[in-house]
Amino acid sequence: MPKARGKTRRQKFGYNVNRKRLNRNARRKAAPRIECSHIRHAWDQTKSVRQNLAEMGLAMDPNRAVPLLKRKVKAMEVDVEERPKELVRKPYVLNDLEAEASLPEKKGNTLSRDLIDYVRYMVENHGENYKAMARDEKNYYQDTPKQIRNKINVYKRFYPAEWQAFTDSLQKNKMEVE
Repeated sequence: MPKARGKTRRQKFGYNVNRKRLNRNARRKAAPRIECSHIRHAWDQTKSVRQNLAEMGLAMDPNRAVPLLKRKVKAMEVDVEERPKELVRKPYVLNDLEAEASLPEKKGNTLSRDLIDYVRYMVENHGENYKAMARDEKNYYQDTPKQIRNKINVYKRFYPAEWQAFTDSLQKNKMEVE
């Protein structure tokens, strides 16, 4: 559809806008967001990346921070002067990162409810007969006996206490029936 005539206004140059400050602020906003909150809060926008990391006690280049020792044997050993260590002005960042890293990792992955129900149904009805499980009508995805066995082993590994309680309840039911 054609554009209506006379509806667009001519763009005028904004003389009162400071372009240098506008570009600087745009660059600053476009800088990537630092995901680590400890580093982000200690970051100084006026300094370079290398200076910021050095103040926090972190290394920009790990190869320079911990150089590899050369294995060449020299006839005469000369004391190598080490360069002066950079001053760590913000050691709390490093301490916070170490404390966070020392926390135990929480287990976030779980199995789907459908898979748990499927495994329980198969074990209840067929015990350890994987061939019968493969022929069962509830085996919608036509898993092979080996695939079913692997799914049961995954369930055992993820929920060992729940698996033990489940097998104990199956044993009780078997005893009551006999």
